[in-house]
Amino acid sequence: MAELVDKISELSGQNLDACYQCGKCSGGCPSVAQMDMLPNQVIRLLQIGLPELALQCNTIWICASCYMCTVRCPRGIDLSKIMEALRQVNLRENLDYMKIKEIKEEDIFILPQIALVANFRKQTA
Repeated sequence: MAELVDKISELSGQNLDACYQCGKCSGGCPSVAQMDMLPNQVIRLLQIGLPELALQCNTIWICASCYMCTVRCPRGIDLSKIMEALRQVNLRENLDYMKIKEIKEEDIFILPQIALVANFRKQTA
């Protein structure tokens, strides 16, 4: 799976090995409560060569690309670009992970609106 990790690095333009797992990205993320995996854990999966697990988590879809993680990162890693690269890899496989009509009405009021809008924009071409 090294080719897939290289592809994600290429698409994002980020050095995945630069992350030393300080957790500041996760500590400042406004959407972390809705994620099944912390953003730094997604990066760790890529670092250890398990991109298929990173591609299966909902964290990459919940990320609102607000750049709070990027601002907080002491290494200057743009995590939003990495999440976008992961979404692109998934979308290129033509797999649909979120269907608008299947969102429960009560979830619409709980989920951050910026996350919903960002996700819908990502899911439409």
